[in-house]
Amino acid sequence: MELWFTEEWLKGLRISVKVDSVVYSTQTEYQKLAIYDTKQFGRMLVLDDVIQTTECDEYIYHECLAHVPMFAHPNPENVLIVGGGDGGTLREVLRHPTVKKATLVDIDGGVIEASKRFLHQWNSGFSDPRANIIVGDGLEFVSNADSEYDVILVDATDPVGPGEVLFALDFYRSVKKALKPGGIMSAQTESPIAEPAVVKSIWDRVRSVFPIARLYTSPVPTYPGGWWSYTAGSTGPEPMVPLRKPGDDWGLKYYSPEIHERAFVLNPKMQKDIGVYDQGGDHR
Repeated sequence: MELWFTEEWLKGLRISVKVDSVVYSTQTEYQKLAIYDTKQFGRMLVLDDVIQTTECDEYIYHECLAHVPMFAHPNPENVLIVGGGDGGTLREVLRHPTVKKATLVDIDGGVIEASKRFLHQWNSGFSDPRANIIVGDGLEFVSNADSEYDVILVDATDPVGPGEVLFALDFYRSVKKALKPGGIMSAQTESPIAEPAVVKSIWDRVRSVFPIARLYTSPVPTYPGGWWSYTAGSTGPEPMVPLRKPGDDWGLKYYSPEIHERAFVLNPKMQKDIGVYDQGGDHR
């Protein structure tokens, strides 16, 4: 008998994945959590029946979310990750030798513990002495910070359930306050193909808060629409311009300075749907 996992991407649109085995399944304090080994996507983390990250493409998402703002900042030493309990974004942040401390705050300790046990491709950052892992409310944590962080990364789940508050206008205002002068934030901001209206609403909030706002994208095949957006907000540096290069020994699979620059090129339909027409031209 075959076992399949099915996620309803949108009304009338589903994705189904053949499951080879159920690695782990539990109900955390906040959500249903499952880890599967699958035929096509490898190991896969699912929360409340929504795919969060998979072995086949997690590197695209995590490298884009982390390295674009990290390389745009001249000297990122103190970094905050809100969400990201699977550990993938933390792993990428800690590749940067300038980083002295990386704090990860996730409301669901069950996700962190499951990653430590079962997501070995993702979880190497948890054992790094520079990592500071906090199980707690990201909204509350950020609201209590003031001019502390060089870079803040918002690795939230979708804007429903526990992750909904991490897309609100007041949250982005708190993020700006928590950044040092010249700081940069970047957040995952949903699918410009499947849900352009959602992306536009988030984009409008971020650009109303930050003096510099930029939208960039990448493919993520296991997310709705197969294409994903990230929104950067800066109080100084230009997010479109990489200031350094990754080391040859980093083993990156997707990010490069060339990908960094091209990620900000949006097609005409996306520009119209989201209302992003001019991202500043050539800054080199």
